[in-house]
Amino acid sequence: MIDTVTSPLTGKALLQKAKELNNLPKREQAKKCGYFTRGKDGVDRVNLTEFYEAVLAARGFAINPEQNKDGRGREPTFRVSVHKNGQIVIGSTYTRSMGLNEGDEFEIKLGYKHIHLIQLHNDQSEDNEE
Repeated sequence: MIDTVTSPLTGKALLQKAKELNNLPKREQAKKCGYFTRGKDGVDRVNLTEFYEAVLAARGFAINPEQNKDGRGREPTFRVSVHKNGQIVIGSTYTRSMGLNEGDEFEIKLGYKHIHLIQLHNDQSEDNEE
């Protein structure tokens, strides 16, 4: 029988161990790679989400779950809808993640089934003032 790792594996070691354990159920793989916690009652609780995120990170697809855990609001879904007044609100989560500031301006170009927002840079507006 294969021993369970005491601290979670990461990187190449995780990928190698997961490959060795590929014949086992995912919960067992995660546990044997160190992705579990033992409760006061002695019962092990497998952390599948952490295991999957670690595997993805080891393969070069890092996910940052801490990015939106500020205790406020919802996580962004990258979906919006048209309001009754005809407006579409992008929302502060998106504008912050894009590094936008109050007063930033955009040119709107309409396509067949899409809208392009093209950010106008400050140097363009300064050129227009001269």
